[in-house]
Amino acid sequence: MTTPDEAPAPGDALRIAYSPCPNDTFVFDAWAHGRLPGAPTLDVTFADIALTNGWAQQGTYDVLKVSYAVLPWVLDDYALLPCGGALGRGCGPLVLSREPGLDLTGRTVAVPSERSTAYLLFRLWAAERVPGGVGRIVVLPFDEIMPAVRDGKVDAGLVIHEARFTYQAYGLHRLADMGEHWESTTGLPIPLGAIIARRSLGAPLLARLADATRASVRAAWDDPETSRPYVLAHAQEMDPAVADQHIGLYVNEFTADLGDEGYAAVRGLLTRAAAEGLVPPLGPGALAFP
Repeated sequence: MTTPDEAPAPGDALRIAYSPCPNDTFVFDAWAHGRLPGAPTLDVTFADIALTNGWAQQGTYDVLKVSYAVLPWVLDDYALLPCGGALGRGCGPLVLSREPGLDLTGRTVAVPSERSTAYLLFRLWAAERVPGGVGRIVVLPFDEIMPAVRDGKVDAGLVIHEARFTYQAYGLHRLADMGEHWESTTGLPIPLGAIIARRSLGAPLLARLADATRASVRAAWDDPETSRPYVLAHAQEMDPAVADQHIGLYVNEFTADLGDEGYAAVRGLLTRAAAEGLVPPLGPGALAFP
């Protein structure tokens, strides 16, 4: 096992942590199962985004899927890969409640992580739309938020992932779409999840990681049925049709390559958040990939 400051020895598996959600298992299936000749071997850990965000700040994994919102705290030690993440349009986090049109002033709201992109988008939205301010914020694993709202344990919940497709089954109502607010005010796609890798791995290995990520995405697109057992095995009893919707929404052209528009979205989010005092400002070249 490597320490945070040393690169793995040749032949050692890279320690990677990503979520069990369909978009991540779809993206990494070919690579995780050794179907990419010449790609580094992976030692995979599955974890909720709140855990991976924390692990990034501890530096104990080589590669991680994290929230874009956590980047200002970790980019000294980690580089943002230009691929593999989740950006898009029409895929933003939702605010849900049991009562339609609920006023969130002073209300308890469950969120998936205090350093999640979802919560950052929520804070930017609430600053404009809830002038009295929300009340208490409760952090819960994303799959526990809708039951908590349904059962009255919290007044509202900020949800991500497949909840876009399933919240009505919980008898919940959509109060707001953070993505709609972001897109209408910026015209940019919504930056949600990023792939980062330790800078100490060195530029040549980082470039190999980016190449392997893109190759794994292409392999999944070329033969989606091969990834299906891996996706469904980790999809928390998700209906296969919902898993397909999830993949279709979150795995797109920005997953293959951020491109100019993707980088503009990331810079836009973090610059705006820094101006509001919500995150530290990015240093020069912080998003540059070796």
